[in-house]
Amino acid sequence: MAKIIVVDEERCLGCKSCELECALAHTDARTLVEAMRSGESLKPRLHVEPAEPFGMPMQCRHCEDAPCIAICPTEAICRLSPDGPVLLDDDRCIGCKLCMLVCPFGVIDMSRDQKAMIKCDLCIERTEAGELPACVSACPTGAMKFAELNDHLRAKRREVVRRITGGLGKTEEIMTEETDEPDKG
Repeated sequence: MAKIIVVDEERCLGCKSCELECALAHTDARTLVEAMRSGESLKPRLHVEPAEPFGMPMQCRHCEDAPCIAICPTEAICRLSPDGPVLLDDDRCIGCKLCMLVCPFGVIDMSRDQKAMIKCDLCIERTEAGELPACVSACPTGAMKFAELNDHLRAKRREVVRRITGGLGKTEEIMTEETDEPDKG
C-alpha cells in the first residue's frame, strides 16, 4: 500500500477529535450541527483506545494479505487496486461478522442499524481528491499522519541513527543524501 496512517503515540492526547471527524465524514450531514439537526447517528470507523498516558487511535491497517477479504462470503470486502485500501461495500454485506472475528486489530464494527459491518476506508473520496483522511486532518497535535510507507520507514531509520550516534558529525548530511537517491528495494 502506498500510503498509511501513522500514529505518534507520544503526541496523542486521547481527545477523540479523530473519532468525531471520522464519524462526521461518513454521514450525509458532514457537520456536527447538521447531523444533530437531522437526527443522523454518528458512528466512527476508528476508536481511540486508552493507553498510558492518554490514548491510541486504532483503525483498519489495510493489511496486504487481509484476512477480512479472504473470509467474506459475499465479497463485500475488497480492494479496487492492488495497492489500494481495503473497502467494504455495505450493500453487499450481510452482517455475518466473520470479518470482525478474523481482524487482528479488532477494528471492524457493526453499523448503527446492525445490518452491515463498517470499517475505515481511508476516506477514499477525500484522498482521491488530494485531501487527508478526516481523522488525520482533525488531529490537533499532529499525532496522526498520512504518510508514504517508504518515507515513514526512512524517517524512522534516521531517528534511530540520530539516537545511536547522539547526532554526531555528518550523520544528518549522510542520511539526507540517502533520501535523494532512488529507492533500490
